[in-house]
Amino acid sequence: MSTLHQASREWSSRPADERFTSLHDMADHFNLIRCQSKEVVVSSRKIHAVPDSDNKGLLIEGPGGNAYAPTHWAFGQVAQLAEAPARYLRTLPAPIAADCINYGLKYKRDVEDVGILLHRNGDARVRAATGPRYGRIWNSDVLTALTSRFGDGVTGDWKVPGEFGKAVDVTKANTTLFAGDQDMFVFLADEEHRIEVPNRRNGESGTMARGFFVWNSETGASTFGLATFLFDYVCCNRIVWGAAQHKEIRIRHTASAPDRFLDELRPALISYANSSTATITDAIANAKTARLADVDEFLKTRFGLRTAQAMKAAHELEEGRPVETRWDAVTAATAYAKGIQWQDERVAIERKAGELLTF
Repeated sequence: MSTLHQASREWSSRPADERFTSLHDMADHFNLIRCQSKEVVVSSRKIHAVPDSDNKGLLIEGPGGNAYAPTHWAFGQVAQLAEAPARYLRTLPAPIAADCINYGLKYKRDVEDVGILLHRNGDARVRAATGPRYGRIWNSDVLTALTSRFGDGVTGDWKVPGEFGKAVDVTKANTTLFAGDQDMFVFLADEEHRIEVPNRRNGESGTMARGFFVWNSETGASTFGLATFLFDYVCCNRIVWGAAQHKEIRIRHTASAPDRFLDELRPALISYANSSTATITDAIANAKTARLADVDEFLKTRFGLRTAQAMKAAHELEEGRPVETRWDAVTAATAYAKGIQWQDERVAIERKAGELLTF
């Protein structure tokens, strides 16, 4: 078992205007942004940086002469296109920074098309500067998928998790629904219909809740991703404790990304939410009775020889007997993972452990 910190990092870093108290509020927000946005593809030779009227910031002009102020994130993308360090450019006077960007776009690299995401809501802004075939999955589409199954995300079975297993009124102080101009993150859980897990700890049964993370970026800041898992409880700092069976799917924003989201990930998310708790219970029951003909070979082919030996030792230390069944292999992997210092490596082992249940 492990702790998952993704939601806690979001909770601790998001300002008030990037916190939402319902999925409906998030959906309204992103539907409006999509209506106010426009995607264009232009040649890198036709993009120009100019100082604003106060010479304190930069504007990006397109071939039509219209000027847009880049967001902090988009400025970094434009600087990267110009092969100039964004952090250094931000320390320069605006006219000099504009000259550096324009020189880089015109002379330091070959001409190429750039995908520009524009947003106009009173102010005119550049939200992203990506490749021309960037496969944008709109946050509004993600929210449509979520609201169609989970409603507002605060009153149904699947909702913002409580604190230590007890339901709470969702406020901006304890929410797990986050979104800014770069990306979005949602954490929902079903803590009412907990799953009975035999031999949870020290030979005794226990219960676990189901949860999932969804994240996305319209601007190239991250992939689209879905992570599902079981867990014990979520604390006030939105850390997920006692997590197991962590499974994760990511979609890079290539040209096929929107279709893959609609055709694969959206149905997968709905299926996960609608699946009977008996499905997971049966998987555990089957794993507990599925004896392994060759334990060493089973573990070695999935985790490597050295790790397999360490897992067997961890299982014997915790359970007082050798690995015999597929469930024992899951227990051995999670017992070994607890001693891994680095979270990414630990989660990777536990993800593989979860896959053993459906082997």
